[in-house]
Formats: sequence, structure tokens, C-alpha cells
Amino acid sequence: MNFNRRKFAKMLPLGALLSGQILKEISAFNINENSTLSDIDKIYNEAVVFDGIIITRGWNQASFKALAESGYTGFNASLGGSGNLRSALKALLDWRKRIKKNPDKLIYATSADDFIQAKKEGKVAVMLGFQNANMMENSIDNLDILYQAGTRWIQLTYNQRNFLGDGCTERTNAGLSDFGLKAVERMNELGIVIDLSHCGQQTTNDGIKFSKAGVSINHSMCEALHKNHPRAKTDEQIRAMADKGGMMGIICLGYMIGPNLGKETTLETYVDHIEHAIKIGGIDHVGLAADYAIQGLEATGATRENWYEPRLTRFKPSYKVQWPPWIPELDSTDRYRHVARLLDKRGYSTGDIEKILGKNWLRFFRETLKPNN
Repeated sequence: MNFNRRKFAKMLPLGALLSGQILKEISAFNINENSTLSDIDKIYNEAVVFDGIIITRGWNQASFKALAESGYTGFNASLGGSGNLRSALKALLDWRKRIKKNPDKLIYATSADDFIQAKKEGKVAVMLGFQNANMMENSIDNLDILYQAGTRWIQLTYNQRNFLGDGCTERTNAGLSDFGLKAVERMNELGIVIDLSHCGQQTTNDGIKFSKAGVSINHSMCEALHKNHPRAKTDEQIRAMADKGGMMGIICLGYMIGPNLGKETTLETYVDHIEHAIKIGGIDHVGLAADYAIQGLEATGATRENWYEPRLTRFKPSYKVQWPPWIPELDSTDRYRHVARLLDKRGYSTGDIEKILGKNWLRFFRETLKPNN
């Protein structure tokens, strides 16, 4: 392999960027076209690894153990309690207390720098947010209260309609309401990330169009590869999101990725979604997202009776819920190691693998979050 200074700079592990010891890294890093498993593990260990969404209900010691095994640098924590302001504030307080009680493990994240600090200190930075905006109730002023309490990302709608707009399974497709437009404007002013993962088609389009900052689609997939799923985003939406500097996290939840899990839908299919999103939106706008507990679904005791059957009543048939719902490699704490290995196998450079693992999220947070007031 011919040495190319520009190409190598792109391939440098994040550790080199953080420490500035580039010459040391050049001597320590073996530039070889034929990467070994140990090479990819080294890249993973040195990278910022960020998960677009982890479900935090029932967090316990097993969760901490799984977090340590994961190699994560940070994640978006999806909090319960989005039904009203009081319950949302309690959920924020509970997590702020958990972070404060575990300073050897966790960092409270409100900026990109917090994730870099977490990487340096061997900790995990947690950014707090919600998968619905119902806790705003009917007041834009409540966004200020939520921000001061620690909220840094909000999904505008869940599957159903709320005050802001239509969700992805709502019968209508009306987009953002006047109240929703005001909420987007205030979230931009405060520096709260606007997430559109569960939003309806027109709500997604409106969110991208009317937000002055880049938006997040923190856990979704490509409609081009999984047709007619309400949670998927079209090529036009992915392109528009990227054109405004946004981020899309590809969801690990297997039945979202495609039909016939274990046969037609595998880890390869998951990486196909990553590749398609990159093809449409560019390498700087795609990341990763679990959308379940850090341990994985099977490890947390998901069964046909307690997980699958309730969803048949909660979600419309268009959701295409399957059992089991997971891709095995992604249901383990090594989920993103498996992804990194497959990306390497498909010929992605070290620099691009690091972007997908987490550096893209850092770029996005630098551009959308604001210093605390």
C-alpha cells in the first residue's frame, strides 16, 4: 500500500486527534490493506462510539455491566415520563441523580466536549431526552423548563398525533401544527436537538424544512430497503436531512430493518441500510442506534408473551412486528464491534468507520447544541 499523507490523516484513530501525538500513532499503527480482527478491535477501542438511542427503563446493575462491556463512549438516553411535564421532570431528576451517584462511570452530557472527556476518562457520557413532546403540554415556555432540567433532545411526535404534528402511524399526514412550528423555533434557540424518528412523512419534511439547525433522525432506516414501513425515511428525506447538516442513526431493531428475520434480514442487511444512507446523504451524516436496552432484548427477558404480543395491540399492522425481533449480533453488547468488522470487510477506511461509530454524532452536536445559559 502506497503511503499517502492526506489519506493517512483521515485514517488516524481518534486517540491521535485527542492526544496530538501523531508521530507516536504513526509508529504504533500498522498500515496494512489486509486488516486483522485485532486491528479492527484496536480501531473500535480507540474510537468514540455513540448510540443514537438507548431505552433506559429498568436501568440496574446489569445495565452498568453491559455498558462496560459495550465499549460505548456515550448514548442518547430515552427517558420515560413524556406524558406530562411533572413526570418528565421526575425522569430527568432521577437520571441526573444516577449520574451524580456514579461519577466513576457516567458523565452528564450537554455538549460534544463531554463525550470527548468521557473517552479520555474511560467513562460514558449520557445525553437526556424524550421520544415524544407531550410533556410540553400546551406551553412553549415549558421547553425552557425542560432545557434547564437537562433535556437536550426531543422527538417531536411519537406514532400518534400530538399538539405539534402527526406521527408516522396517524391516519392523516398533516405535518407540523402552528404550535409545532413555534416549538421548533424555540428548540433551535435553546439548543435542543430536534428528532424526527417517529414523525409522519409531512411532519418529517416540515421538521427538516423549518428547523434552522440540522435535525436528528436518531433511530430509523431506509425506505428504499424496507418498503412501506411507516418508520422508514425516504431518499428525499435523507438527502434533505444531510443537506442541512443533520444526522441519521440506523436502528438495530431487527424487524425495522426488513422481513423474515434470520433468513433474509441479517447483520448484512443492517449494514446495507448504513451503506444506502451514506450513498444518499453522505459519509458525514450516518451513525448507529439500538432502540432497546443496553443489554439487548433477549438479555432483558423479552419473550413472545411480554414483548411481541403487547405490540400487536399497541402498534398498527403497518409496523410489521416480528418475533423474535432482534438480529443476534446486534442484540449483544458487542453489537457495534460486529458492525465495525463488517464495515472493514466491505472496504471502509478507518476514518470512515470512526465517523459511523461516533465522530459524526460529535460533529452534529458541535453544530446544534449550545453552551449552557
